[in-house]
Amino acid sequence: MKRDQLKQKSAAWESETEAGLKKRPERKEEFQSLSGLDIKRLYTPTDLPDFDYEKNLGFPGEYPFTRGVQSTMYRGRFWTMRQFSGFGSAEETNQRYKYLLANGQTGLSVAFHFPTLKGVNSDHQLARGEVGKCGVAIDSLRDMEILFDGIPLDKVTTSMTVNHPAPALLAMYLTVAEKQGVSWDKVGGTIQNDPLKEFFAQKSYIWPPRESVKLLVDTMEFCAKNVPQWHPVSISGYHIREAGSTAQQELAFTLADGIAYVEAAIERGMDVDSFAPHLSFFFDAHMDFFEEIAKFRAARRLWAKIMKERFGAKNPKSMWLRFHTQTAGCSLTAQQPLNNIVRTGYEALSAVLGGTQSLHTNSFDEAEALPTEEAVTVALRTQQILANETGVANTIDPLAGSYHVEALTDAMEQAAVEYIQKIDDLGGMVAAVDAGYPQSEIMRASMEYQKSVETGEEVIVGVNKYIAEKESPIPLLKVDDEVERRQIERIEDTKLNRDNAKVDACLDRIRDTARSGDNLMEPILEAVREYALLGEICQSIVAVYGAYEDPAVF
Repeated sequence: MKRDQLKQKSAAWESETEAGLKKRPERKEEFQSLSGLDIKRLYTPTDLPDFDYEKNLGFPGEYPFTRGVQSTMYRGRFWTMRQFSGFGSAEETNQRYKYLLANGQTGLSVAFHFPTLKGVNSDHQLARGEVGKCGVAIDSLRDMEILFDGIPLDKVTTSMTVNHPAPALLAMYLTVAEKQGVSWDKVGGTIQNDPLKEFFAQKSYIWPPRESVKLLVDTMEFCAKNVPQWHPVSISGYHIREAGSTAQQELAFTLADGIAYVEAAIERGMDVDSFAPHLSFFFDAHMDFFEEIAKFRAARRLWAKIMKERFGAKNPKSMWLRFHTQTAGCSLTAQQPLNNIVRTGYEALSAVLGGTQSLHTNSFDEAEALPTEEAVTVALRTQQILANETGVANTIDPLAGSYHVEALTDAMEQAAVEYIQKIDDLGGMVAAVDAGYPQSEIMRASMEYQKSVETGEEVIVGVNKYIAEKESPIPLLKVDDEVERRQIERIEDTKLNRDNAKVDACLDRIRDTARSGDNLMEPILEAVREYALLGEICQSIVAVYGAYEDPAVF
């Protein structure tokens, strides 16, 4: 059927349907995605007027990578099942890692407690009551040695979710590999190390934005030369979405952060094709099923265009957007928590249909606490059922060609392009953060969503509809306060049994190097090997870079 004929038939169908609404009205006057995109009643080829298979889709493993970065995707191997885990002490988390690996997990992911994320030790006054509560406490190389005791670092890949203190944590991990006799060229994994999003999303910043980007480039430069299988940054949209952004904002602000990092590395003198293949990304899988799939596909296509057209990348792998996905923590509810298993299952399915390279599925009890062993097993089994029982991994990008999905993918890309242009007009992402632009956009989106929940326009089962009169409590993981006492004792023992003169000399070198502007990774490695504490290393950098204070955007 010709396009003009199809337009006429579509218009006639719409008119007939509208006329019938008087007898059988639709559920709502308007339908929108979770992020506010208008959703039409029906999608046809007329919604893709300029659709070109080669330009818009291409083939898997070929530019613009809309359909996937590998030519065989999950027909070659499944995505990495990487459960985010960490609680209490390094000993407890080590046992959880061994349990997960024994039950089929294929990659490790470290959740650090908040004091570590903020670069302070467990004996700091700000850490009181927080030690081991939201992740594992890591204060020195000694803790990292215990964390990976009995886990050969040339046999697993590890992702570490930490940002401003990332260089010190990476140094600890590499030193553990050395002590295991594993050469750095055999060490694989990722460290999040994405400082810009901290200023408008997770808020675990330490030093100011420009200095933060400089330190990130230090790690990129170091890894490109010394740790070839390591991804020195995982550019994270996850925390942006968890802070309340829309899907379009998550996509745009994440890629804008990536643009800032690529620009900074090029300014350092690095060739784009020497480091771009080692960039990775991290996205949220939220509840709007088709919108999330469209977001992942649009992200791949848009990043490929940015790397090729804006930065002149020649290596196809420099244009790949490889990404890890975590199901949406903010979608979990304390009410009727077993419903979260269903939510997580659908979110995980959207990530797989969107072509993720690795996946973390949240546990049903995480709205209230870190997961119990039973809950984390169910979360892992959710991935294993998806991979082995549903058949969704048997063909590549199975929703390609869907008029709805392709139109959503186009809309998502266009919205992201408009945001990125606005950020460029402000002078780039660092300037945009200084101006409070992403902060205010996310705040506005978060407020609008909360209003829709409170009015009942957005239904959350068990929260504002289908509420249970009585709910039975579920077992929760409780971190003993004794963990804090033991962790402080370990810090004191570490100080007593190290060469403090050597530590002081190492900290002096960190400050001197920070003042000179040279790469900080080697001085940090030296300090780590002498068992300098994380807080000591971070404060040495603060002494030169200064501490960032939030301007509080409203």
